[in-house]
Amino acid sequence: MISAELAGGDCLNAGCVPSKALLRCAKLIREAKKVAMKDNEFGISFKLKSSSTPSSTLTNEDENRYIDKHINDKYIDLPPTITTEQEEVEIDVNFTQIMSRMRNLRSKIAPVDGHARGNTIGTQTFQGYGVFTSSSTIEVVQHGKSLGDVSNPILNFKKAVIATGGRPNVPDSIKGLKDAPYTTNLNLFNLQTLPKRMVVLGAGIVALEMAQAFSTFGSEVTVLQRSRLLSKSDEYAANVIKTSLEEDGVKFLSNINVKEVQTIHKGDGKDLPLMNLSLTCKEHKNKPINLECECLLLALGRSANVQGMGLETVNVKYHPTNGILVNDYSQSISNENVYAVGDCVANVPRLTHMSGEMAKVVVQNSLFNGRWKLSSFVVPAVMYTEPEYAQVNKPISLDENGHIIPTPSLQDDEELDIYKAELKSNDRAILESTDQNGYVKIYTKKGTGSIVKATIVSSRAGEMINELSLAIKHGITLEGVGRNIHAYPTLGEAVMGCGLQYINSRWETM
Repeated sequence: MISAELAGGDCLNAGCVPSKALLRCAKLIREAKKVAMKDNEFGISFKLKSSSTPSSTLTNEDENRYIDKHINDKYIDLPPTITTEQEEVEIDVNFTQIMSRMRNLRSKIAPVDGHARGNTIGTQTFQGYGVFTSSSTIEVVQHGKSLGDVSNPILNFKKAVIATGGRPNVPDSIKGLKDAPYTTNLNLFNLQTLPKRMVVLGAGIVALEMAQAFSTFGSEVTVLQRSRLLSKSDEYAANVIKTSLEEDGVKFLSNINVKEVQTIHKGDGKDLPLMNLSLTCKEHKNKPINLECECLLLALGRSANVQGMGLETVNVKYHPTNGILVNDYSQSISNENVYAVGDCVANVPRLTHMSGEMAKVVVQNSLFNGRWKLSSFVVPAVMYTEPEYAQVNKPISLDENGHIIPTPSLQDDEELDIYKAELKSNDRAILESTDQNGYVKIYTKKGTGSIVKATIVSSRAGEMINELSLAIKHGITLEGVGRNIHAYPTLGEAVMGCGLQYINSRWETM
């Protein structure tokens, strides 16, 4: 194994793990705010408790001593009375402690991905950058050294796997951006101080998750979207999510064009930087708008890490941003001895669990003569906002040459039947006072119960989508899902509800 970065990659260090730790804190803050509201529906309130003696029980002697002690004060008041009436409680958010909790939890997970553990199970790790130097050799360019240095290790291989991941996109078209102290997921979780103002450029999963979290923590968050939210997903779901984020204080500017980022203050480690964004927005008739912020989060998608690895030397074809071109067995389409997995691969979902499954394919196929196919994958995806948004699409598609091609957007399709169950009538949602705008939507081949894809908007969408992933993968029809007994009361009954709609639509009259 050749590793240039921290063990665990983006997921552990700058992705799923730290972000979900922050989202947990944000959710708890929102719950606490509900309880802190006067006359809330839950019948729960905060009261101040004190062991001090109320002033109403003080003796005359106690009062005289108190007056003597404060005789030189301009105003003399008796010790304050401790009241037991319900008062409005302000939620105090300790951002430093939130970030400390995240780092502590991340450190608990880290050993599973660590190089030390790899060594114990037989993996030899070299620190540095791997560069193909021939059809059977890789040079490990150690940190601080150059390609060709005589001290760099040269490794021989029969089979090689490229798992270099991806990096955040930083557009060239915005004046001043590359010199600005912008933030990406790679350094967002290093923050020590909560930014007063955060501007998020992008409207995808990372953008929306972090926008909601930081707004809940107390930042003034503005999301700049060039197109609609979740542009490749269900449009109705995008509107539900947007409304929820707006209720949490997130502001949105749509159809924007950022002209320039001006750095007012770089930041010195103690103080946050300060930037000014110059932009126009169609919603405001393209009039110039200026936004100042202490944190500019770029969340504009990712590019594959494929540069500088000598891929041409080993005849591995790739797209410069989309990634390495592979066949159904996760092999390079131009070199059967080189495999690729994860975010460095073209046209596959850029998700941690996708990378993990691709790794299984490569182990099986490269070492044990397996024929495990990527086209057998049915891959769910979840955005962990509140409510969550989950989707699952049909399996990975291939072109006529057996090469992976992009999965189509998840939009309503006239060639499909749609079954939708809303959660506002779901008993569990009613009892928990949640998910009033949530729903389950399942698409089937027209005139049949064969499930093609699904979307779910719910506080537990990530748990619910797995049932539909299983159904698609193993050919369980929507009728089969409807006949499956679901525990009551659960949000998952909405999945069954779509199945019952299908069954009921085929009843024959007496």
